[in-house]
Amino acid sequence: LYNGFLVAGLAWGLWLGDAGFAIKAFFLGCVIVAGLFGAATASIRILYIQALPAVLALIALLLGV
Repeated sequence: LYNGFLVAGLAWGLWLGDAGFAIKAFFLGCVIVAGLFGAATASIRILYIQALPAVLALIALLLGV
């Protein structure tokens, strides 16, 4: 379910093009928060598997790469 919402949000943002910037940033932010929460409550591995790629994607989005 989580991955489905993530894909739907990012696909929606991509479909909107430049107008979807905030949607893409929001959904990547949600992934970062979920990764931080998972790392704090379940396993530190989640930080590297889930949160780190989302942080890198958000940085790329902000830099316009």
